Amino acid sequence: MFIKIQTVRSLEGHAPVRPESMGTLLPCRRRRGQGFAKIAPFESSLDLLQRAGCPRGMSDTNRKSGTTGVKTDEKKQHFDDIYIEPNPVAFKERIIDALDYVSDDFNRATFDRLIKPWCEDRVANGETLKIVDLCCCFGNTTLALVNGMTVDGIRANWKDVDSCRAPLKPRRFSAVVTGIDISGPALAYGKEAGIFDQVIEADLNAPSPEAKEAAERAMTEADVVISTASLVYLDLPAIEGLIDRFADAPKEGFLLVNFLNPFALEKADATKRLLLEKLDFVGSTASRHRRLSPLERENYPGEEWALLELWVLRRRV
Repeated sequence: MFIKIQTVRSLEGHAPVRPESMGTLLPCRRRRGQGFAKIAPFESSLDLLQRAGCPRGMSDTNRKSGTTGVKTDEKKQHFDDIYIEPNPVAFKERIIDALDYVSDDFNRATFDRLIKPWCEDRVANGETLKIVDLCCCFGNTTLALVNGMTVDGIRANWKDVDSCRAPLKPRRFSAVVTGIDISGPALAYGKEAGIFDQVIEADLNAPSPEAKEAAERAMTEADVVISTASLVYLDLPAIEGLIDRFADAPKEGFLLVNFLNPFALEKADATKRLLLEKLDFVGSTASRHRRLSPLERENYPGEEWALLELWVLRRRV
């Protein structure tokens, strides 16, 4: 499944897709829907952009140079140039390594405590679970939860172009995993590497009708949705529409979400109220996410770490 939307974006720890046999479509300095250059997987983003006739960081003419379309709080670090990379090596080096990104260890522990036993019971009864990684980036959280990998394991897996071509650990249970994100390159990598089985590339704040329908259908069909350190990038109407589709499905299902601190706290509070209106609260964990970047430390004097609240909720059935 490949939904091509004319935007390229991803999240810090989450991302979008490219079919194995087609390479990547890179948007150039032309009008939306035109000027896509076909490229080989795992080529450096600088080479890709130069060969496509675009300056580094350029997407289509509807976005500023150097951006991917991700809506980021003005006090939060942008990682746009990482999200247009064709593989997660730069993500590993500049986020996992440089900023001590540790949150997926806590995501995995919370998943194992509150969701994994339910998953194992379903799989023991012969079911294949439908997992949605919402705003998935390169798929690190899927590797943590579905494959059971530690952050150190993901770091080793993504240390270079050769080692990142496939997960170092198999999945822990039978699942079909759908990645949804705005970053075409990140989704393409995740699909090619076998982290995702199907992908939907969309700007969820302004999706095309086709992408909106595909994303909403995935949310309705999902047994488990994970959206870690990513709701901060979505507008409240976009969040509500997706959560409505998930909540209205007439079957059991779980949602694992993260709330970031110190970024966009008012929106985080509004999102919490929205979730509690539609779903039942199961449990939570407080944890570190990553160290603040130099820019973020300037914007938040005295702070060193970005922190997380990890919430698990379930459908009301």
